[in-house]
Amino acid sequence: MILDGCVLRVKNAVVTGGASGIGAAIADRLRADGLQVATIDLNPGEAKFAYTADVTDRTAVDAALSEIRADLGPVTVLVNAAGLDRFRRFTELTFEDWQKVIDVNLNGVFHCTQAVLPDMIEAGWGRIVNISSSSTHSGQPFMAPYVAAKSAVNGLTKSLALEYGPSGITVNAVPPGFIDTPMLRKAEERGFLGDTQKQIEATPVRRIGRPEDIAAACAFLISEEAGYITGQILGVNGGRNT
Repeated sequence: MILDGCVLRVKNAVVTGGASGIGAAIADRLRADGLQVATIDLNPGEAKFAYTADVTDRTAVDAALSEIRADLGPVTVLVNAAGLDRFRRFTELTFEDWQKVIDVNLNGVFHCTQAVLPDMIEAGWGRIVNISSSSTHSGQPFMAPYVAAKSAVNGLTKSLALEYGPSGITVNAVPPGFIDTPMLRKAEERGFLGDTQKQIEATPVRRIGRPEDIAAACAFLISEEAGYITGQILGVNGGRNT
């Protein structure tokens, strides 16, 4: 099985948040590359092998993965793409707001990763890609809990890469830059991102990113050719690092 010159070994992948935005683009790309892909989302959509679960609920995650294993077999690829933000001033955040954003963006990664690792360990091979955020480099106003959670995901990525590298498992993170997604459009509508054209002009490649750009990076990190790449934070940001 070939992926732009890169050999793919695995067949069964799970993409969280796979019903829309970046997660949907990743799921579509992996399907096109020949993997069997299951998605986990609160609103699963119409795709084949789409399962309903809240990634913050470990019981629901375990139940969805049991169905996936019954339908597809063991899971050896995981892309943690589920995400949520509240877009509020820090002084206006309630603790419930804070906790919900942390729960989805960080604890969801914990639940899903811990739940699939036994499959990968048994196989002696696995790929985990965590979708973080370029905002972890410089911060972002009105997004404090989101940036805090995604920064923690980067740290978790590095730690798991060290812990499970000897088991044949790579763990990397992809922090997207300015990407055209429903979350970004929501932030624009509420006036939290400023002038879009100025954002584009501040990006060296002079365009807004597409979900497919992130999907391409994930597809590479999942390939056999990326087997010597682990614990890395692969920015996909058009050259804009701040």
